[in-house]
Amino acid sequence: LSGANPGVEPLPVAEIAPGVHVHSGHQAAWPGARADAVQGDIANLGFVIGEHCVAVIDTGGSPALGQRLLAAVQRTTTRPVCFVINTHVHPDHTLGNAAFAALEPRPRFVGHARLRASLAARAPFYREALERELAVVTTAADIVPPDLEVDASTELDLGGRRLRLKAWPTAHTDNDLSVLDEASATLFAGDLVFIGHLPVIDGRLLGWLEVMDRLASQDVRQMVPGHGAPTRDWPAALATQRRYLEGVRDGIRRALADKRTIADAVEALADTGIDGWLLSADFHRRNLTAAYAELEWED
Repeated sequence: LSGANPGVEPLPVAEIAPGVHVHSGHQAAWPGARADAVQGDIANLGFVIGEHCVAVIDTGGSPALGQRLLAAVQRTTTRPVCFVINTHVHPDHTLGNAAFAALEPRPRFVGHARLRASLAARAPFYREALERELAVVTTAADIVPPDLEVDASTELDLGGRRLRLKAWPTAHTDNDLSVLDEASATLFAGDLVFIGHLPVIDGRLLGWLEVMDRLASQDVRQMVPGHGAPTRDWPAALATQRRYLEGVRDGIRRALADKRTIADAVEALADTGIDGWLLSADFHRRNLTAAYAELEWED
């Protein structure tokens, strides 16, 4: 295989089911106040090994992290990477793509049908943030869009092992994609599920709640969230996230009924519903603002 750098330290990974490997990111914001220590390593990343090849699921928050994930793959197996799947647009899940784009043969990059447009719109901000916060200079070529786009669902064959990919309606973002490994009944949920890390609304709050209802009906043995520890008690994780998001929805609806301004509503709700969540200071007010903008036009 070409594309690996022998001097790169592999990311630590855990095998959570036969052939299913996960790297657990730090609970921090991207790039965030802990940028020097974390270096964009905040999302869960994974790979699944089939008889013929490997699928990588999310690639990390910088090109260097992508190199370290690639090193972890190549330390674990000699089988080639045939697919790189991005669960959504956010930089902590996509900015390691370039490490895999350099492989020969080049894997196919897979994402939601709306991922390409969202990446194109956000790439300048992501690249500027990398340079400002981590002193990492990137080029436009380091932003790698999907060449296999999923608008409903599709299956990928790794050789004796199938992955089932589902494109969801607007929820956490407008380009959320989940990945189910049928052999182990492991669901990579991306940021449709947060554990520990406060959920972040960057799509549609009401849509996210609807998608969670559908996620709850999935026949899966364990779930890998976008942030937080993989779990077999995933219904409890969904319930905890639901309580937070419903609290945001209900609080904003009350504020709108009371004809509060957006600033007043956010201030009044700034300390509500955040117990037990990490990073609430980074994201809760932003979530309230997003919810107000969405629900202001509700029938």
